Amino acid sequence: MKPIQNPVTGREAQNDLSRPEQALAQFYRAFNQRDLDLMKLNWIDSDEAEMDNPLGGIKRGWREIESVYRSVFEGAARVAVEFFDYTIHVSEEFFYVVGRERGELRAGDGAHLELKIRTSRLFRRINGSWRQVHHHGSIDDPGLLQKYQQLVLGKN
Repeated sequence: MKPIQNPVTGREAQNDLSRPEQALAQFYRAFNQRDLDLMKLNWIDSDEAEMDNPLGGIKRGWREIESVYRSVFEGAARVAVEFFDYTIHVSEEFFYVVGRERGELRAGDGAHLELKIRTSRLFRRINGSWRQVHHHGSIDDPGLLQKYQQLVLGKN
């Protein structure tokens, strides 16, 4: 399978969430626009939801996941990413994507980071629409990871 290079930014059509690529685009719109209400619509609102990412470790259930997004969206640092170099795998009840995110973080103090994150997302079909149930993201570079956490979460 050849990876797709055309990035998903969140600016794509999202009027038919029965289409996997539109559900994926909805996530990136919610993230890049810092829209917690839209993010909640993208994720399954249950204890089945799980996220393992550079900011929150492992979070289980929508309430824990929401707390990570809230800290990103309400913080002074602005983070924007797009998804590229990915493959998409679809079955009747699930689809998942495996690829990369690239983007940037701009902090209020003028700090700037170029982000490179390995990413996978899993969505489940619920009542005809795709809802995210799992996300895993990793930053390979330990120095970049430390700076990212410090600027977004205030960790040293």
